[in-house]
Amino acid sequence: MKVVLFCGGLGTRLREHSEIIPKPLVTIGPRPIIWNLMRYYAHFGHHQFVLCLGHRGEMIQEFFSQDGAACRDWSIEFVETGQEATIAERLRAVEPRLRGEEFFLANYSDGLTDLDLSEYVKAFQARDAVAGFVAVRNPQSFHVVSIDATGTVTAFTRAADANVWINGGFFVFRPAIFDYLGDSEELVEQPFRRLIDAGRLFSHKHHGFWGAIDTYKDKVSFDRRHQRGDTPWEVWKK
Repeated sequence: MKVVLFCGGLGTRLREHSEIIPKPLVTIGPRPIIWNLMRYYAHFGHHQFVLCLGHRGEMIQEFFSQDGAACRDWSIEFVETGQEATIAERLRAVEPRLRGEEFFLANYSDGLTDLDLSEYVKAFQARDAVAGFVAVRNPQSFHVVSIDATGTVTAFTRAADANVWINGGFFVFRPAIFDYLGDSEELVEQPFRRLIDAGRLFSHKHHGFWGAIDTYKDKVSFDRRHQRGDTPWEVWKK
């Protein structure tokens, strides 16, 4: 099963860390996040990758050409998908590389998890869904507030403890997803609404570890976990 990785975003909220390095090459310990993510997929038997490049895509290609030992068992296709393309546009750009696939996987390339990928994919395949994604608890530190009509606060709950689930990525798609993608659309906006209306969007609630590097604070948090050996996303070591 092929894995599509969206690697073309500008990563503007990580520019405090670096204005040069594209987000997928931000390191956790000695390796970039994209290597950790691809190692995760390879652990579950998925070794064919299609990388959708954009911002500083040449640096991503250079990393894999210089560190061949790190990916010697992987098949990697690099596809230039533009600087300003949306996720849906990047996906449409690689559609020819996915023909013949009954299912394929996709990822934002900025998150890691200890999710049992095989069980998740099996659950998706048992349904008539066109697209699936992993739902996770909101990891942010803010509070969810409930207020009645008089302005009285009726509840004050940490976001992580509230019954709020967010899109954690780790997509599974059938090729029919391309029938739902329009021009200049974002993947989880109009296309996913169409899938919801058709009753063909699936989500798997994951209660284990999930984290994304979206800001410099997130990068520091991952580095600290790595330093103390607390790396639940390294499922290949278990």
